[in-house]
This record gives sequence, structure tokens and C-alpha cells, in this order.
Amino acid sequence: MRRPIVILFLMVFFSSFGQEQSIGVLRDHKVKRVTFSHHLGKYNVQADASIIGTLNSQQFIEVELVGGKLALKYNTIPQGKFSRITIVASGNGAIAIKSKSPIIRERQYQDHFEISVVNGRMSIVNKVSMENYLCGVIESEGGGGRHAEYYKVQAVMSRTYALRNKSRHRKEGFGLCEGVHCQAYHNMLKYTPEIRTAVRETKDDVLVNRKKRLVTTYFSANCGGEVCDASHVWNNSVPHVESFIDTFCIHTRQATWTKRIPQTQFRNFLVKQYGYPVYDSIMAEQMYSFDQENRKAFYIHPCLGIPLRDLRKEFKLKSTFFSAHPEGNQVVLEGRGFGHGVGLCQEGAMNMAKNKFTYRQIAEFYFSGVSVKKYSKL
Repeated sequence: MRRPIVILFLMVFFSSFGQEQSIGVLRDHKVKRVTFSHHLGKYNVQADASIIGTLNSQQFIEVELVGGKLALKYNTIPQGKFSRITIVASGNGAIAIKSKSPIIRERQYQDHFEISVVNGRMSIVNKVSMENYLCGVIESEGGGGRHAEYYKVQAVMSRTYALRNKSRHRKEGFGLCEGVHCQAYHNMLKYTPEIRTAVRETKDDVLVNRKKRLVTTYFSANCGGEVCDASHVWNNSVPHVESFIDTFCIHTRQATWTKRIPQTQFRNFLVKQYGYPVYDSIMAEQMYSFDQENRKAFYIHPCLGIPLRDLRKEFKLKSTFFSAHPEGNQVVLEGRGFGHGVGLCQEGAMNMAKNKFTYRQIAEFYFSGVSVKKYSKL
């Protein structure tokens, strides 16, 4: 008598999420033991072909990776070992997830979950509607207290990215991950209801090129007054993402920064990693002096082969957009911006929104030759 219930359970699960997002969560950690507890709504739990029960208030399940299988406890009671566990919402629901090994702060996510073992590690996948996914991404990426038009342009960009890259992690059993490698997705929407309004008001809107194809979208916190050419960061240029002066962000919170580094530390890195010619008197004199009025790809001169992105990584700099000068026994870096600087500048876009630019105007300012269209009509 159980089989028809199981089949119906699976039909509801897969039919309702055929067009939705499949997001791998907690990917930065090799999770071995995790709990799933009720946060909102009502959930049904299934393990392989067995209906385990429901998750309501005060109920939870614990899943532990043991010998390549998922050992399941339902309200502390062992249920056996399984290959796959599904947690399906009846209507609008949300689950709280807390890893016990390793210990990770609790997160809440909406909609359904699927837990399995892939390549010897526990895989946790959130099967989530596009609306709920975008709401979580935008709050994770942009925070609260922003203008509605900023949230709208972020929604269009994030939707475009999700649809263009929906199979990026296909070999791992899901579409996108929750890290900045894809799009930050650290929680369900919790504090900013305006974000859901923006997502709904831009429903189905995406960025396309003149051939009506989805474009590649990037953004950073602050470009420092000049959007960076993608080739400076990833070696290759990206269509519709060009370098240009952006005055909307130059007086914002993250527009400038300063960092001091001991000259010996700076010198040793340049010599050991790139063979900097310290025995050439002219080059030795220039080692700590660098002027970057406009964005460059290399430190001092391209012939030295010292990418600014490598200096940013080594010395944990906020950006590659900096100038340098010696001061005492230190090299002082005077920098601009925060992040790689490619594509949309978040603080610039926020400022544009405050100055009554529409989300379409903001998108077309930062991405050349693009327009906003309905995805369903492409």
C-alpha cells in the first residue's frame, strides 16, 4: 500500500521543480553530520522508497555520512542507512540547516531539499523556486536599505546569470553552488521585503545582446571610479564588459583605501616570484614607486610580468587599482575601489538609483550593447 504514496510523493517533488533552481549548499565544507529542522510551513521526509514522516514545529532529522551511506535519525530515533533523502515542502515552507561536523552557523532556506552521496561526500541540494533563490542571492550580495531600482537591476543580473549558468555544476549533481564562485546564497530572504517586490516587478527580465542571447554579467562592490577590463582579471576580454570612467562611486564608502607593507616583505615577494631585477640600479630605485592614474594590468611595466591581481591576492588588497610610494621602511599603497572592478559597480549603481535612474538605465550604463528583455519571449 505504500508504493502509490511514494510515487505520488516523487511526482509532486519533480514536477513542481522541473523549471526551478538546483543549488548545492554548504559546498565549502565537507559536511559529515547535519540537522534539518522546521522553520516555516510543513515538510514530508522520504528516504529512498520509504516515507519517514513530517517535519513540523519541534521536529527534526539528523543525517550522518557513514560508510558511503546516509544514516538517518528522525527525532533522535534511528531509521537506517539510505542512498538518498528528500525533504519536500507542503506549500510555502523553509528549513533550518545546521552542520554538526564541522560546526557551521545555522542557515535557513526555502522550498525542497535532496541529500545524497556524490564522490564520497555528502551533497545537499536546495530545490528552490527562481523567486526565492533570487531573493536570497540579492540580500546576500547587496544587503538591506537600498533603493528599489538597485534591487531591480541586481535581480535582472542575477536572473540572467542563473539562467545562463544553470548547468555549471551538472557533473556534481546540481546546477549552481551557493558561493561567490556562482552567486552568494547564504540564506533565504530574511530582513528586506523590498527585495521580493523588486524580484516580482522584474519577473522574467534578463539582459541580452543584439542577437537576443543571454550575456555574461559581473559585479563588484566598488570600481574605484573606473570599471576594469575583464582581461586584467581573467586574461580574456568579455563581450559587453568594457573599461570606462564611472563617477557615480568615487565619493562612496569603499571608494578609497590605504595599506602599508614592510619593504622587505614586498621586495622578497617580487624577487622570489618574478625575478625582479634588484641589481639593476634604475629598476631597484623604481621598485616601490608605481603610479596608476588609470587601470593597468601589470605592476610598473608589462615587461616585468607582475600581474596586479597577484599582488592583490598575496597582500590581501581590496583591489588592484592602487599606486605605491616608499615611506620609511614601508611601501604605502593608496588604493581605490573594492573587488575586481569588472562589470556593474554596486555602490555606483546604488548612487544612480538614488538619483532616479531606472534599473534599465543602470544596466545599460554598465553593460554596453545590451537590453532588458523577457526571457520567455526570446
